[in-house]
Amino acid sequence: MKLVLSNKEDAFVLQRAKQLNVSSAVFSSKALKEENIVDNLLKENNIDFIILAGFLVKFPDRLVKEYQGRIINLHPSLLPKYGGKGMYGNMVHQAIIEAKEIESGITIHLVDEKYDNGQHLFQTKCTVTPQDTPESLAAKIHSLEYEHFPRVIYEYIIKYYLNGKFQKG
Repeated sequence: MKLVLSNKEDAFVLQRAKQLNVSSAVFSSKALKEENIVDNLLKENNIDFIILAGFLVKFPDRLVKEYQGRIINLHPSLLPKYGGKGMYGNMVHQAIIEAKEIESGITIHLVDEKYDNGQHLFQTKCTVTPQDTPESLAAKIHSLEYEHFPRVIYEYIIKYYLNGKFQKG
């Protein structure tokens, strides 16, 4: 990890970055959409891949184009179900429970120009029981995220380089 960026000043990841002596910066959603602050930080730090987790703002098309195939997102449902604008955190879990789904899970996918639409890299499931609450389902989902997200990121990046898709200019 080389740089942590967040649009929320109180994001826990900023505390983790500080503890690990990783550079970090906070920016507004407006700055992401309209200014080159984030673009410049990415370039100045020679960032090759962008990993999104808990990031709720639609990534700008200019950055999606610039980092095509190199932006990975984590979503707390089995996409394409329960994806899109406004579908995050407990709202996803509540919707799944209200729909009486019998399973949920995570999707790790590449980011494209549409919310939660990019190529799926990995999905895994967990059981949803009638006793589940949004909080208990979130705990199951977090367990899947912790178990699989780092590995899938690592494997994708290694494969990307080995396939010769990325060469620094």
